[in-house]
Amino acid sequence: MEVKPMSAKTHTTARRTGMRLALGAASVALLATTLSGCAASADAASGATAAGPAAELRLGYFDNVTHAPALVGLENGLLQDSLGSTKLSTQIFNAGPATIEALSAGAIDAAYIGPSPAVNSYIKSKGESVKIVAGATSGGAALVVRDGINSAADLKGKTLASPQLGNTQDVALRAWLSSKGFTTDTSGGGEVKITPTENAQTLTLFQSGAIDGAWLPEPWVSRLVVDAGAKVLVDESSLWPDGAFPTTVLLVRKGFLAEHPETVEALVAGNAASVDWLTKNPTDAATVINKKLTADSGKALSDAVITRALTKVTFSTDPLASTFAVSLENGVTAGTTKTGDLNGLFDLTALNKVRTAAGEKPVSASGLGTE
Repeated sequence: MEVKPMSAKTHTTARRTGMRLALGAASVALLATTLSGCAASADAASGATAAGPAAELRLGYFDNVTHAPALVGLENGLLQDSLGSTKLSTQIFNAGPATIEALSAGAIDAAYIGPSPAVNSYIKSKGESVKIVAGATSGGAALVVRDGINSAADLKGKTLASPQLGNTQDVALRAWLSSKGFTTDTSGGGEVKITPTENAQTLTLFQSGAIDGAWLPEPWVSRLVVDAGAKVLVDESSLWPDGAFPTTVLLVRKGFLAEHPETVEALVAGNAASVDWLTKNPTDAATVINKKLTADSGKALSDAVITRALTKVTFSTDPLASTFAVSLENGVTAGTTKTGDLNGLFDLTALNKVRTAAGEKPVSASGLGTE
């Protein structure tokens, strides 16, 4: 049976853009670790209790199309508007494991992140590190390869890249290769060599012929296809029932949630407003995303790349909790995660409060937390 698998500069975005997009009356009413385990232990030992809204919320995200709810939420001011007087500061990451390190060290309070690092942190901390409070994006990940590679069998002896060891795409790649009978290891050995590489460097290495392919999130899949002539060997959506799998969820430190539940609820409401904007304004999404990417990095995506990338993703606040047991299984198969209990990983109470007020159905934690 085939295993189904599931890239830091700091700047402040505590500003109003003047773009007051309609959030809906109900939503407006609602707006009123570890890798080491040390930070999680500190949270637990502190016996954190609610202390009112936070003075500041420090948020991590990636400059990826799969993090469009963060990009749009920041560019259009939706997240800051929702947080009110709470200062919003941001930090950009390339991949999930580095984000988890920052959460574990207490350098950030919340993050947009992929499922695998969230699962790994939760297992390592025995449930004391983080909570998933909402979904953001599903889809938008694939294995792209060079000409001459037409099947899994053609990958023997080849070198592939992933964004970072233990990130969501790295785990998906290793689990998929295992399902095809290939051995890999976390030090770059095995029948197929995997080299965790920052996404922009992956593009350069692919163009130079130094690697044969990569399992990546959008827009990097589209960048290799459009800008470097790669082809898709495996669209990850083909490996999941109904093609639905989470690429990005909204994660918070457990201690921060305990101390500042109102702030987390406001963040969840801001994320929901951003997802709603993306859903209702597909023709404007590329412009807003590119505006934020330009502000962050000085460079926008080409029309061809961002148009293709946006066709591969779906934005939803549902974190698809039922898929996380498979994420754990894949992490164990990949050798990046130990087996453990995911019960309690989700706290969807704020999300379902927001969804219900907006006339949407509550979403399920699938037995893995509160809802």
